[in-house]
Order: sequence, then structure tokens, then C-alpha cells
Amino acid sequence: MPVLFKGKKPSRRAFLKGAVAGGAGALTGGTALAAGEKVITELQPWMSESGAPVDAMPYGKPSAYEDHVKRRTVEWLTADPISSINFTPLHELDGIITPNGLAFERHHGGAADIEPGKHRLMINGLVETELVFTMDDLMRFPRENHVYFLECAANSGMEWRGSQLNGCQFTHGMIHNVMYTGVPLRLLLEEAGVKTAGKWLLAEGADSAAMTRSIPMEKAMDDCIVAFKMNGEALRPEQGYPVRLVVPGWEGNMWVKWLRRLEVGDKPWHHREETSKYTDLLANGKARRFTWEMDAKSVITNPSPQAPIKHGKGPTVITGVAWSGRGTVPRVDVTVDGGITWHKARISGPSLDKSMHRFYYEFDWDGKPLLLQSRAHDSTGYVQPTKDQLRKFRGVNSIYHNNGIQTWAVDEEGIAENVEIS
Repeated sequence: MPVLFKGKKPSRRAFLKGAVAGGAGALTGGTALAAGEKVITELQPWMSESGAPVDAMPYGKPSAYEDHVKRRTVEWLTADPISSINFTPLHELDGIITPNGLAFERHHGGAADIEPGKHRLMINGLVETELVFTMDDLMRFPRENHVYFLECAANSGMEWRGSQLNGCQFTHGMIHNVMYTGVPLRLLLEEAGVKTAGKWLLAEGADSAAMTRSIPMEKAMDDCIVAFKMNGEALRPEQGYPVRLVVPGWEGNMWVKWLRRLEVGDKPWHHREETSKYTDLLANGKARRFTWEMDAKSVITNPSPQAPIKHGKGPTVITGVAWSGRGTVPRVDVTVDGGITWHKARISGPSLDKSMHRFYYEFDWDGKPLLLQSRAHDSTGYVQPTKDQLRKFRGVNSIYHNNGIQTWAVDEEGIAENVEIS
């Protein structure tokens, strides 16, 4: 990475004095004080008038100047908005935590609106005692807090055959990363007493689609959570209120929302969402099934098509996110020339199991075109593949589990576009 300061680093006072005198502010991209710059030399309304009282918004909300930061849909992507999806604005975020109001939505029958006092969670099937829990019952069990990413298996699915959607919100935005609070699933299953023959678990939602997925008992007893809060507050209706299943590192379709039933069985159920859907069709006509784990993946969020470089050449920050369903991401590489040379990015923030990682790469942009890519390495030694490497083994028939390297082409004006390079 280029060194911006050589020799003794100047003091803040000297730096500011030089910026005002010199007018360029080249080291930081700052702007020198210009004649008639009234926004800094004259009082503004908010400096002389009282602001809103403390109780103006009992439940706070972002500044009105940030109202462009929101989930967005692609209208032509699905037949109707009831069984559809919207996308997290990754290019507008930093750090690793997704705000609750920006976490993407995926529904198969719309978002259920459930009164918690009337909600029940049943455990039945191959158990010693069939049980029904109220929300109050669940609150009496020991609870845990974990930060996990949730990624739809179809994230980046439109890109299998080539560049389609111009923005990382749309190519990679079927993901969020939050802190979940809930009861370890194994505690509820132990309360019911799983019989020896019980090798599988069927999770069922209370929505109108009656979403179901089969889960191996080993995973259910490992790190799954029956969660009722995210980022410290109650789940939102679109995220499964009052209670949902958390299946860390595995495809989002298995994280059943509005969880109402857990049936223990001796084999998988092979329901719709694991036969006609959420299987990976290969070039030879055969399909992979039960491809639960989400492979290591990354994307540069800035610059990107929705977040161009606006400051011109000079010091520039590249940032993005990386994640793996198999562990942590100890390393991310970044290239500005389409993979000819790679640079080790700087990971900042916590490195948590099955969670997003935030990376940065600072460099001095000369104003010439860029081909930006990022490449994640996870804690198992797996390295994120190129799209061509992925297609060599998987073909282009699938819409799921596309974790190929993403390329943004940035022109001389800083405008980025979704492209593919060989």
C-alpha cells in the first residue's frame, strides 16, 4: 500500500494551517477555505435555533438527509411482491452490523403479522414428550447472543450467465449481519427428549406459505438458535417476529421465520423447498441437493456502481465485506487491475465465526481506469474462486450458491459498472 506520509508525520495544527494556506489538501482530499465560503464562516440556522425536543421521536429514525438509504426491489425479478425479495443497501453501510430496518426481506407468502400472546412453538415426532411452548416459556430458558450473517442461497444468482444487475445492492444484497439473541435449539430438543431414531428435524413457519425445511440433527444440536431478538430489540415482522430459527453459516431458506413447529424424524422430508427449489442444477442435468453451507465470498461495496468515486484522483479508500459459512475470514485480497497484482486488504473490526468481516484498502488513485475485485480466504484454507473457475465445475444452470469473484470497472470519471473479465 502506498505510504501517504514520509518521514515525520506533521502535527494536526501544522497540517490544517498548511491546508488553508496551500489550498489543495492533497493528503486527505480536503478543500481549502475559499472566499465567500459562508457555510463555515457564517452561522447556520441549526446553530442559532433550538432543535427538536427529546421526545419528538419516541422511536428514533435516521436523519431526513439519509432517506435514500433503504432496501430496494427489482420489480421484474419475481411474479408478485408477496413471494419476493428486496435488497440490503450494502454500498451505504460500514462496519459489519446491518441495521434492522435495512436487513433484506425474502417472503414466500408475505410477512406474517402475529400476536405474540397467541403464538406457540410445538415440538413433536420422535421425542419422549411432545411439547408446546408459549413465548413466555421460551424466555425462561438460558439465552445466548451471537453475530451471524444470513445469506439467501440465490444471492448473486442473476450473475451466473454474465453481468446483469448494476449495483452491489442488487448483486450481493440478499444478506444481512446482525446480533441474534435466543435460546440454543438443543436445549428445547433436550427438554422434549429426542429418541435414538431421531436423525432429522423439520422446521415449519406460521406464515401462509407454511415454509418447511429439513435439518440434520447434528446441526440442530450444534449452533442453531431459536431467536426472538436481533441487534438487541425484538425481531421485526419481516424478520420473523415473534420467533425465528437461526442456522449459522447455512443458506437463508433454512432460517425459518415465524417458527411454529419442530418435528423430529428419522429421514429428510424432501419438501418443495429442498427438491424443486434450493437445489443446484448442473450442466449434465443432475442436481446437487442439500448444499447447505454458504461458501466464502466477498464484494467491494465502495467504489461500486451505486457509489462512484466523486473526489477525483488522489488518496482513495476501497472497502467491502467478506464472509464464510465455514468459519472466519482471516484474509482478503484486493486488486485494482483485474487480478494482475493482488494486495492484502486491512480487516478492521471483530473477526467472528460465520459473520461478516469489514476490509479496507487505501491507495493513491492516478485517475486511470480500474478493474476492482476482492478475494476472500476463509479459516479452512478455502479461497474464493473466479466466476470461470466456478462455472467449470457447476455450469450456468443454477441460480444458487454463486460465490464467484465480482468485478467493477471504474472509468476516469470514477463511475463504476458491473463487468466480467477473463
